Amino acid sequence: MKIGLLSDTHSFLDSRLFDYFKACDEVWHAGDLGDENILKELRNFKPVRLVFGNIDPVPMQKQLPEDLWFDCEGLTVWMTHIGGTPPHYNPRIRKLLTQKVPDIFICGHSHILKVMRDKNHNDLLYLNPGAAGNHGFHHIKTVLRFDIVSKDVKNMEVIELGKRGSICK
Repeated sequence: MKIGLLSDTHSFLDSRLFDYFKACDEVWHAGDLGDENILKELRNFKPVRLVFGNIDPVPMQKQLPEDLWFDCEGLTVWMTHIGGTPPHYNPRIRKLLTQKVPDIFICGHSHILKVMRDKNHNDLLYLNPGAAGNHGFHHIKTVLRFDIVSKDVKNMEVIELGKRGSICK
């Protein structure tokens, strides 16, 4: 299974994503889509898994989950928008991690790209793809692309989409 992972588009979807994610089986978006058009474009492109973010309009928040738990190639994945970072998860996430620990934890919100293992929580793989949109304090727009094969994450790639504010539609 080849995955394209992005977050924090904030109503801007770089057209190059369609090339970068062309070979992907699914696209996962960790919140802050920004508007309904991003949702429609992604759904028309590939099968998607999405959660809402804090800037998403109320109708989208009612349509999308805050937390999405699912299985992918034998790995348990938990995706949410606001999570913090290991070992400094936000209080809600810390509490939920005492009850159930996924193999992969995905969040957005910080606009800071981070891929790491959390040794304190069963070596879970923490993924934050950074921000793919033009709004925010990040300097470079980033997304992730990777494979999940037989309970293993392989071929992790960071894709840089250029400086924040650069328009490519």
